[in-house]
Amino acid sequence: MDKRLRIAGIVAALIFAVIIWVSPSNPPPIPAPVTSFSNEFVEIIATDLEKPWSIGFGDDKIFLTEKDGRVRIIESDTLLDDPLITLRTANVPDGGLLGLAVHPNFSENHFLYLYYTYEEDGILWNKILRVSESQNKIVETKTILDKIPGSMFVNGGILKFGPDEKLYVGTGSISDSSHGSQDLKSLEGKILRLNDDGTIPDDNPFSNSPVFSYGHRDPKGMAWDKDGNLFMTEIGPSTNDEINLIHAGKNYGWPEHECIGSGKFIAALNCYDPGIEPGGIIFYYGDKLDVKKSLLMATLKGSHLFSLEIDENDLESQTIILSGVGRIRDVVQGPDGYIYLITSNTDGKGFPDGNDDKLLRLLK
Repeated sequence: MDKRLRIAGIVAALIFAVIIWVSPSNPPPIPAPVTSFSNEFVEIIATDLEKPWSIGFGDDKIFLTEKDGRVRIIESDTLLDDPLITLRTANVPDGGLLGLAVHPNFSENHFLYLYYTYEEDGILWNKILRVSESQNKIVETKTILDKIPGSMFVNGGILKFGPDEKLYVGTGSISDSSHGSQDLKSLEGKILRLNDDGTIPDDNPFSNSPVFSYGHRDPKGMAWDKDGNLFMTEIGPSTNDEINLIHAGKNYGWPEHECIGSGKFIAALNCYDPGIEPGGIIFYYGDKLDVKKSLLMATLKGSHLFSLEIDENDLESQTIILSGVGRIRDVVQGPDGYIYLITSNTDGKGFPDGNDDKLLRLLK
């Protein structure tokens, strides 16, 4: 069976995509899918995924999370039947098993990190679990951070190791009326920075605190450029989705501030109104695609993969490089230099086909 993608709607040539400039005063149009398509550009790696959320690579394996609690394994482009682990997660719209991060030294320690929502005595919380994997089995689990405030609709959930080999965590604000994002004693609405064992780094901006930045609503993607600058995508309440350049110790304003408007807070690098629900992001430095020096951004409501040109930390332009596969949740660069992404059409907000959701690999 030919695994190459046969879905009408993928943009036929990445380098000839439409350029769209997006700003608070010039909101993005949502273009109709292009119906011309050639299957040489995209390949299906796995199908029938259930609410996938995050992707990671370790040795020759691909790990991905499904919101219902499963960590799935792909070896030699084959999805294994048995999950690595199945967690008891809360069944809420924006919660469940969310972020996944692979330790930078996975080949030696086989550590994976998972962020998930659970319920205890009627209260929703999030925790970060470190699991040790061997031969596709779990050999040890350890909770490295617990009691991150949770909610039905906003939980953040992103996990990434930075170039400093510290674990960065994006947590959500539990409601649009909550001011926990402004409280430095709360884990709500923050970017956290941890050592790989869950302890607090000595050089964090606030003494004896995991908080790296605050005033966030719903972080969904993180990426570092080659100079070590951290960028983050964030979903707004209904509009005002953001791309932010994150500075240690700074306040991004939620819930008092969205995008721009108050000198007390850090303004967003870019603001989307109407919202596009940004997901995962990466800076692509491989040699397989002609999108070098670009920030690639998955979008859910926007239903596109975008390439954003950033110069001196200013957004210069935005290009659609993939369309027609529905909601796109996460995007990563594999060790082979190709770009991988997962769709999110089975999350209750999309229109899944008979094989959704999918893990895809871009070939050109």
